[in-house]
Amino acid sequence: MIKVRKIVTYCMIGTIAFASRTVISNAAEVPIAGIDVLLSDFYQNTDKDYKDIKNYLSSDFFKEYADISFAQVTDYVNIRKKPSEESKIIGKLYNNSAATIISKKGEWYKVKSGTVTGYIKSDYLVTGKEAAEVAGSVGSKVATVNTTTLKVRKETSTDAPIITLLPIGEELKVKKEMDGWIKVSLGSQGTGYVSADYVDLSTEFTEAVSIEEEKAKLAAEEAARKAAEQSQSTDSSANNNSSNNSSSNTARYSAKSNNISSQDKISSNSSSNSSSSRDKIVSYALKFQGNPYVYGGTSLTNGTDCSGFTQSVFSNNGIYIPRDSRSQASSGKSVSISDIRPGDLIFYSRNGSINHVALYIGNGQVISASSPKTGIVVRSYNYRQPVKAVSYIN
Repeated sequence: MIKVRKIVTYCMIGTIAFASRTVISNAAEVPIAGIDVLLSDFYQNTDKDYKDIKNYLSSDFFKEYADISFAQVTDYVNIRKKPSEESKIIGKLYNNSAATIISKKGEWYKVKSGTVTGYIKSDYLVTGKEAAEVAGSVGSKVATVNTTTLKVRKETSTDAPIITLLPIGEELKVKKEMDGWIKVSLGSQGTGYVSADYVDLSTEFTEAVSIEEEKAKLAAEEAARKAAEQSQSTDSSANNNSSNNSSSNTARYSAKSNNISSQDKISSNSSSNSSSSRDKIVSYALKFQGNPYVYGGTSLTNGTDCSGFTQSVFSNNGIYIPRDSRSQASSGKSVSISDIRPGDLIFYSRNGSINHVALYIGNGQVISASSPKTGIVVRSYNYRQPVKAVSYIN
């Protein structure tokens, strides 16, 4: 996601009162949205003067939004490998999605959005004032927890009852900013209030998808549809599988040692069984896409957090893993991120400490209980920088 920190939250609309296009200065081709209009008026001896230019260049808005553009199209615009309509399509930027401008070449912008870096014709993007207006209507305000444990309260008072506790790095959708407090969405738990001192505010925008990511998303949606259609048979199969594995050498988590005991190993009679287990785990996990996130929860239907999600999915398939993400990362068999297979776990960190886990489902995609804002969601495996991958399936 493209994010803009709070400094621009209050100056997105109406700060710059000039029409805008993007011009490039010097060989470096640095995009400077809107300044060309001011310079044009200045050289034509209109009412624009040095003060206008100085104010424009010194504004917080300019500093933060100078290189951000938005697609304004009916559906989506193609991102191409080279600045040519004959060039290979490598991604799509959907309407109202954001891209960071790297440079300009003729009528083409070189942009980066999500995992895609390529070219879009300038006709399909807005910058400057127009981009600010789009940002104000499509941006999603997010509060990121910046303290070890944040108390979410029922009312705007430190004496109000605590609804839930959230860990550092947790992201919440902002409903309203108040004096010293932020009203946030808690998904199925409704709304609550957090102290503004313990969250960082930003505005978030959707980004482009690569062709590979879109194919993977469609495949995941199709798999989820099939899983829903076969819900009864899948549940029955999973229960039978759990029963059969309970008497075999399935991995068991020892709460006492926080490790996988040496005599208990993940069972895999053959590569065929391994592939089948991976398919079952992925299909089962996809059934719960869209369900709510609840910190500390383990219910796949009523609410779970990231490690509760992976633990519950594996448990339903006869594989028992630790409860928290750090223990899950240390107890499984480490694999190279470049060698991950569907059913493996991918971990992410903040400030050097693992704080999130996701289940790899193939085609560069993961599913995880991400946050109260998104719930259980499918996204690209590298939406954050992965730091480790482990497997509990041979």
